Amino acid sequence: MIDVNLRIRPAVSADQEQIADLILMEQRVHRHLDWRAPLEWLGSQPYFVLEKDGRILAALACPPDPPSIFWIRLFVFDSSLSVSSAWFPLWEAARRELACFENATAAVIATQHWLDTILCESGFVPAQTIVMLERDRQPLESRPIPAGILLRPMTVDDLPRVVEVDAAAFQPLWQNSFPALRKAFSQALLASVAEGEAGLVGYQLSTGNPFGAHLARLAVRPEVQGRGIAFALIGDLITRVCRDERLTRITVNTQSDNTASLALYEKTGFHRTGEQYPVYVHREADHGAAR
Repeated sequence: MIDVNLRIRPAVSADQEQIADLILMEQRVHRHLDWRAPLEWLGSQPYFVLEKDGRILAALACPPDPPSIFWIRLFVFDSSLSVSSAWFPLWEAARRELACFENATAAVIATQHWLDTILCESGFVPAQTIVMLERDRQPLESRPIPAGILLRPMTVDDLPRVVEVDAAAFQPLWQNSFPALRKAFSQALLASVAEGEAGLVGYQLSTGNPFGAHLARLAVRPEVQGRGIAFALIGDLITRVCRDERLTRITVNTQSDNTASLALYEKTGFHRTGEQYPVYVHREADHGAAR
């Protein structure tokens, strides 16, 4: 039975406190592994709330970044609601917004199993699986840096070229925009670039956590892959981590079907932790005709 007192509307900045309370107090909260916190997306759409008598009971945010890629950045709901009663009306509101974009793709990294059923019922399909890897802070056997390649710390002035490398190295679903990489750089523990005669050809960006460092992004331009540049970037990261006794391990994640990345990480001493998370996608072009 539909509660006629429930209302869906776009989230606004004045909703920040109520949404923050939901995120803090509720057990079932999906947050995207993002450079920006869910509340930082307020003011960007699609971002909807479900309310009753002025009280926000649920929220869903999926603003696009990069264009046409709509990661589900937040889904949270009050324990008085069921998963489906919160998700379906909010998702339908968001989906109407997606229909206004060409080639719109929504995506979710389902880090919690309670999401799986509602995503499948909403037309999302499993696309990939994210696997987690880690290594301790033991030094990596040194290798010569590839001829003609210079490794150096990343600077803010490098970011426009870093974005170009990122776009060349990744499929659209996994690309980061300039604003995203600028935010990532501001949060980085260690970030470095590889330069060749043609300019910047690769980079790594790592964040810190209570246990060590996390290799958040590693990219090398396709035309120079296979020359050992990625290995050199990881080796440089490991060397710098080993100099800091507070950092006890390094983690990284990649797609289970990315055999080249998995081979590289295993070659540099990483091993799988056993953690893995499915990635679901919903392409609006595949569903629009069914409305």
